[in-house]
Amino acid sequence: MTASRSAVLRAIDAPYSIETLELAGPGPGEALVRVVAAGHCHTDLFGRSGLLGDAFLPAVLGHEGAGVVEATGPGVTAVAPGDHVVLSFDTCGACAACRSGAPTDCADFEARNLGGRTPDGGTSARDASGAPVANRWFGQSSFAEYALAAERGMVKVDRDLPLELLGPLGCGVQTGAGAVLNQMRLAPGQSLAVFGAGAVGLSAVMAARAAGAGDIVAVDLNPARLELAARLGATRVVDGAAPDVLAQAAGPSGGVDFSLDTTGAAAVMANAVNVLRRPGACVLVGAGLDALTVHPQALAGKTVTYGYEGRSVPQVFVPRLIGLWRRGAFPFDELVTTYPFEAIDRAEADALAGTAVKPVLLMPPAREGDRDR
Repeated sequence: MTASRSAVLRAIDAPYSIETLELAGPGPGEALVRVVAAGHCHTDLFGRSGLLGDAFLPAVLGHEGAGVVEATGPGVTAVAPGDHVVLSFDTCGACAACRSGAPTDCADFEARNLGGRTPDGGTSARDASGAPVANRWFGQSSFAEYALAAERGMVKVDRDLPLELLGPLGCGVQTGAGAVLNQMRLAPGQSLAVFGAGAVGLSAVMAARAAGAGDIVAVDLNPARLELAARLGATRVVDGAAPDVLAQAAGPSGGVDFSLDTTGAAAVMANAVNVLRRPGACVLVGAGLDALTVHPQALAGKTVTYGYEGRSVPQVFVPRLIGLWRRGAFPFDELVTTYPFEAIDRAEADALAGTAVKPVLLMPPAREGDRDR
């Protein structure tokens, strides 16, 4: 058994409870990872929505972990104890999509990532009273000192890299950059409008600049976010509250080649479609409950899709982003604000307030004898 101080969410309207949980040993296809840092992603707020059902809580959230492998379960070959890893999403590895190299289209994606439990519906964490706690959020539940993570979601990285920064590459950064580089396949000289300049949107801005985009438009309500977007590569910024926001985003050419919506808000998603010239493509990634409503004729010559995780293969794409970062072409570290693990509620509040683009929780350093009891 492994003792792990973990941030447990017990009610959708309650703060996190820092508790010591007991983790079972890693099972087939799992590894025990000592978490060094974990990013806070907007999707973690979905755990507070109540939409996952009464049985979802208590749970450990967190799905942008980075750390060191401590032990591996049966059949694990991709990683070994001592490896440094970035943790990303889980997949079944057996469906047609997974076998064809498209893991974000996994037939079991939602069940394996949003259920908080193992594929058979179980948990491998128990609290001080012996009660089960869900600990497989996105195959990792990394708001904790230790995570039992899915092998298929692990990306081995060089040991000289700063694990304190890398966690967001596993979801938010990967989603924004992947939308541009994997889904749109934006070419030099093409144009992009990004609606929502949070971590996902700003990652898209940086990816578009790295790809050589000719015009990169960032739309947001927060002046500080727009200023940051301009520093990271946006050629134009637009106040999302402007009455002529669509015309400003479209610019003098009357439209852009690609658009990305990260907000999930109905009116903004419609703008992301309408800002396109023909032909044009819009990628939606916002995790909201609003429906997209556009007139069918508005889709003439355009395509619209919703994408998970930037349609990435993490073991391929995360190293690609690290390579761009090493060359100074993808400064995602400028998005990061770090917090001690115990300040998780403040990190969440700062994310909601927009004062932190990408909060990252730093776990206490490992001490001899911490793990085993």
